[in-house]
Amino acid sequence: MPITQVIGGLVGLHATDPATPYLSLWARCPGFMTADLERELYQNRSAVRHLAMRRTLWLVRSDDLPLIQAASSNRVAANERRRLAADVCKAGVAADGDRWLDRACSAVLRHLCDNGPASSTELRAALPELAGMYDPAPGKRWGGAAPLAPRVLTVLSARGDIVRGPNDGTWTTSRPRWTTTTDWLTDLSPRPPDREARAELTRRWLATFGPATAVDVKWWLGTTLTAARQALADIGAVAVDLHHSPGYALPDDLDPEPEAPPCAALLPGLDATTMGWFQRDWYLGEHRAQVFDRSGNAGPTAWWNGRVVGGWYQDDGARVRLQLLEEPGRDGRRALQRRAGDLTSWLDGVRINPRFPSPLSKAGAQPGSRGRET
Repeated sequence: MPITQVIGGLVGLHATDPATPYLSLWARCPGFMTADLERELYQNRSAVRHLAMRRTLWLVRSDDLPLIQAASSNRVAANERRRLAADVCKAGVAADGDRWLDRACSAVLRHLCDNGPASSTELRAALPELAGMYDPAPGKRWGGAAPLAPRVLTVLSARGDIVRGPNDGTWTTSRPRWTTTTDWLTDLSPRPPDREARAELTRRWLATFGPATAVDVKWWLGTTLTAARQALADIGAVAVDLHHSPGYALPDDLDPEPEAPPCAALLPGLDATTMGWFQRDWYLGEHRAQVFDRSGNAGPTAWWNGRVVGGWYQDDGARVRLQLLEEPGRDGRRALQRRAGDLTSWLDGVRINPRFPSPLSKAGAQPGSRGRET
């Protein structure tokens, strides 16, 4: 199956952690190599990283960008613009934050059109319109002076004017060179109306992740409960009983599913499946506190037959080790151990450090730790 089909089937892959899309594809695509995604990103340009649902960075199919822009990113962009304009005024950089931001955005777009892709550092050095500092958390230990320039790029990218082009880093790091969207993606379709886009995106999500609750849809899309219910109504979603709670499914997806064959999977932190629903007890059991941090970010997980049974980490020798939180049985242990060996070989010494480590992955990262491997 082409990797763009896998990406589209999941609507998108989380990309806040640069390594996540690669590991998510390895888990799903036999024979996948990092060069396969590099080719789609930078040669075919059939996939692109974009700020979208829940103000999260996603890897999506380029063909889906107009849909996702209208359904979600426009809302993100409006919020980012409002916050940045207010912070410009609070910091005393300009009396009119909106005017300052308009000038800064115009300068960036003009520079990229005239000179081609550029890094954030290069843009800051070249454009005085980006000058200015602010304190994101006055009086807090994590506060202090920070540049406004990266937030200008966030606004421009969220509203679809620029995209992340070539990456100056490795596949485990993010050092993008920014480029105008029209230069990088030359054959995009027009954006649909926002309501129509939300309905279509909800339909695609429900086709893969349904049945689900309205709260799941609201959370995943990063919208209001009213908008989520409207989207469900627009696609004709059918009310179903979901573990004695109200849920929704597509009208053509009501037949019982055949029993799936046994399956073992090692998924990365922030994987699209682990992060797929707001209500997670049915696949997490009692493991939420171990595999999610306090902000709701998932660490690396080990799955057996559709449930999280633990996590994984790399030891001092970069070998993938299991951390089982429950007993998956003999077949489950063997299958997960095989996947751990396969992933060790595939990584070939590359270290993966989750950007948002869970308590379980933090425990595995302790020097000399072997977790609860079986």
